Amino acid sequence: MTPTAPAPATRGPEASTGLLRRCDVPLMPDPRRVAGRLFLPGQELDAAGGSRAAGVVARCSEMTPAEVAETMEHVVEHYRLRHRDLDGLLEAHFAAIAHRVPQAAEVPPERRRLIGAYFTREVAVESAALFNPSVVAHPVQDAGAGRLRFVMSARAVGEGHLSTIVFRSGTFTARQDTAGVRVDPGSTLVECADRRVPPLPREQLRRQATQDGADAETLDVVLADLPDTVDVDELAAAVDVLRRERLTRSDVETTIAALRRCVRLTYDVTFHSASALSERTLFPECDPESHGMEDARFVRFVEDDGAPSYLATYTGFDGSQVVSRRLDTADFRTFRSAPLTGRAAENKGMALFTRRIGGRYLALSRWDRENNAVATSDDGYHWDDAVELQTPSQTWELIQLGNCGPPMETEAGWLVLTHGVGPMRAYALGALLLDLDDPARVIGRLAEPLLEPDASERDGYVPNVVYSCGGLVHDEKLLLPYGCSDTSIRFAVADLPVVLERLAGR
Repeated sequence: MTPTAPAPATRGPEASTGLLRRCDVPLMPDPRRVAGRLFLPGQELDAAGGSRAAGVVARCSEMTPAEVAETMEHVVEHYRLRHRDLDGLLEAHFAAIAHRVPQAAEVPPERRRLIGAYFTREVAVESAALFNPSVVAHPVQDAGAGRLRFVMSARAVGEGHLSTIVFRSGTFTARQDTAGVRVDPGSTLVECADRRVPPLPREQLRRQATQDGADAETLDVVLADLPDTVDVDELAAAVDVLRRERLTRSDVETTIAALRRCVRLTYDVTFHSASALSERTLFPECDPESHGMEDARFVRFVEDDGAPSYLATYTGFDGSQVVSRRLDTADFRTFRSAPLTGRAAENKGMALFTRRIGGRYLALSRWDRENNAVATSDDGYHWDDAVELQTPSQTWELIQLGNCGPPMETEAGWLVLTHGVGPMRAYALGALLLDLDDPARVIGRLAEPLLEPDASERDGYVPNVVYSCGGLVHDEKLLLPYGCSDTSIRFAVADLPVVLERLAGR
C-alpha cells in the first residue's frame, strides 16, 4: 500500500462544508440508571488492624429477628423497583462474602439477604455524562420498508469518572421527504453481565505473554504440547510441570506470572436473556480497564463467506495507562473481550474495517498519538504493521488527528470520518476517502471541517468538542451520531452523494 501526501492547508476553523443537517434528537445522561455492585468496606483495615468486612458481618449477626425484618422491609420498599431482581442481587453479594460469615450455610434467607444489602452499593452509570456513540445496523431488521433498525453504543461516565459501555436502539429513515432518527425509549434499569474465562488461542496467549515479559524459550516449553485452543485447566497443569523444572530453566517464575496475568485479560460476559438492550452495561472486568472502558467503535464485520458478526475496538484505562482491546458479539447479549497486541495497537482510537482486504484484517490506527495510519493483521488481534495515512495540515487539526469510527464502504471508496484538534483545544470532524483496494491511498480529503460544535454544543464536561465513534451509510444517506462536549449525544444526517462529490473535489 502506498501513502499519499496530505493536501495543503487552505481554510480556517470558521469554515464549514454545510453538508450535515442536525436532527432534533438529543440524548442526555440519566442519573436514575443505577447498577447494584458489590461493596467491600473490608478492602481496608479497621483501627485495630482487622477487616472491616468482618466487623460488619458481626454486627449484622447480632441484630434481632425483628430488626432484620424491619430493615429488610425498608430495603425492599426503597430499592425493589430500581433493580430487576433485588433478592437475587443481594443473595449473590452475600455469597461473595460468605467466607466471612460464621456457619454461613445456616444463616436464614432474610438475614442472608440483609447481609448482602450491607455489601451492596448503587452506581449511577450515567450520572456525569453520556457521549461518544457508534452505530451499526441491528441484527434484527423488522422496522418496515424504508426504515433501518440500528444499535448504538455509547460511553457512559459515572461516579469516580468510571466509564462503561451502554447501548440504545432506534430506527433511521433515509427517504428525502421523511429522513430522520427515532431512538427507542430506554430503560432505567441497569443489567450487569455474568463473567467467565474462555479457552484461549495458544498463539494469541504466546504473543500476550511475550509482550508481558515472559522468557521466550521457557514459554515454548509450557505451550509446546498444548492444543491450538488452550483450556485454563490445561494451562494450569502445564504451569505445574514447569514449576517442577525451575532449577534447570531460566525465568520460570517471571514466565508463570506473565501467563497468569494474560489468562485474566480475556473474558466472556453474558447478560440475562430477559434483559433489554438498553439495560445491558459493560463494566470493567480486568485490571487494564479497571478505571474505564472508553469509546467503543463497533462495526458490522462480514466474513469472506458472507457471515456477519459485530466487532468493536475500545480503550481500556487502568488509572495511568491506556490499552487497545477488542469486543466480539453476535447478538449484543454475549461478548468476548480480549487485548490487542503489537506496535500499531499501542495507543487508543483503533477502528476496524468492515471486511478483510487481501485476506487480512485492516484497521485505522493512531499508534503515535498524532497521525492517522492504516494497520494490518493476520488474526485481528496482533497489529505490527502500520502505514502513515494522514498528518495534521489544516489549521483546525494542527494539534493532532484521529479517526471517528470504522471506515464505511461506498462505491467511490472507503469513507473515513476523522477528528482534528485546533486552537483552544477545540475539536472538529473531517473526512477522508480511501481507495477500495489500497486503503492507504487517500483519494479525497475535506479541507474544511465537516462538523464543528455550534453554540448549543460547546458547553459541557470537556468544552468545545464534537466527537463520534462511528456512523453508518444507508440508502444514500450518512447517519452520524456524535458526542457534544463529553456530555450528551446528538445526531446529524448528510446526503452521501454530495459528501462523496465534495471529497472528489467536484
